[in-house]
Amino acid sequence: MPHMTPSRQTTANRDPAERHHAELEELIGRAIDEAGGWLSFDRFMDLALYAPGLGYYVAGAEKLGAEGDFVTAPEISPLFARCLASPCREVLGELGGGDVLELGAGSGALAAELLTTLAAEGPLPDRYLILEPSPDLAERQRQTIARRAPALVERCNWLARLPERFSGVVLANEVLDAMPVHRFRINEAGAVDEIGVTRSDTGFADTCATVSSELKSAVDRLQRQGFATQPGYSSEVNLRLGPWTQAIASPLETGLILVIDYGYPRPEYYRAERSQGTLMCHSRHRAHDDPYRDVGLQDITAHVDFTALAEAAGDAGLALAGYTTQSNFLIGCGIDTVIAEAAGDDPMKLADLSAGAKQLLLPSRMGERFQIMGLSRGLADHDELSGFQVRDLRDRLALSGTEAQRR
Repeated sequence: MPHMTPSRQTTANRDPAERHHAELEELIGRAIDEAGGWLSFDRFMDLALYAPGLGYYVAGAEKLGAEGDFVTAPEISPLFARCLASPCREVLGELGGGDVLELGAGSGALAAELLTTLAAEGPLPDRYLILEPSPDLAERQRQTIARRAPALVERCNWLARLPERFSGVVLANEVLDAMPVHRFRINEAGAVDEIGVTRSDTGFADTCATVSSELKSAVDRLQRQGFATQPGYSSEVNLRLGPWTQAIASPLETGLILVIDYGYPRPEYYRAERSQGTLMCHSRHRAHDDPYRDVGLQDITAHVDFTALAEAAGDAGLALAGYTTQSNFLIGCGIDTVIAEAAGDDPMKLADLSAGAKQLLLPSRMGERFQIMGLSRGLADHDELSGFQVRDLRDRLALSGTEAQRR
């Protein structure tokens, strides 16, 4: 039975969310047809999240906070931004100035709190640059910063593309998990198949096809390292990570890139027990693993292979300045002192800040699930940056001898 897409007359009678979902399903369905009935998962995820006017991240629905689908560290507590201020101060101080560039600034909470903290303790960046693909989120960010840091909003600039040259600090908080990925499966014969998307009676479904040469090369490399070998094993590979890292590194003359995201070093990411990969979807603060449910109305993510990120950074000429968990990083940035100074003698404020700190630090919450990697160029003391001194976990990345030497 052929897949039936809703007519425009039918979708016009639906509520906005249903209409949005139906229109994006129709767009993806046409893409599948034009591709001969099979679409790579990377392309499906790209359309589901970023199709102009319809993708999850570029449409107008609420994404962040209690009324959205998920919450990020800057919304949980101001402590997150206040701790990030420490390495920002160190880098801007060493450079004698420079900018901060935030990639995808969410609600604007991180920008507002970080600017406020740097204004109080110095030095402020020359500019606070925000690269934001969503017009709706960009407007929300302007409103947040204008409300919470009105004297500093004129220091902010929203960009449509990366700057040609840049010195300072780049912040990528929960950016890479939303990057489209390719999916693969090891079949019963031990060969690699690529998992893509086809139509089904209920919408879309997984289907396997001959693996592309680029994905095959990536999986072959994993297998030479002893991963992804058993029949039935499936996972993801982010083939966009190398080009993304090169694009971010290219304009960086001197400074630091901080990547904060949930993920694993490669030996943990591709361990045999994690045989179905890391793909997850989020809607109304609930997580599930069906990327074809409510397309356009839910987030789709995959964990970050931090070993792959470190390798890509080395290829782009960046030094590995540090790698650790979010908990270790925030402790290294002096979160206990930040809490004490912010709370003063107010027990209610102390209780509120302590509750936020638990969310950020506890292993069962964000403390161990989120990792932080520092990548630098031209910094004299990149191994001494705040945040990476409590526990250095770079050995867990299992980098090759050549890559390890690039530290």
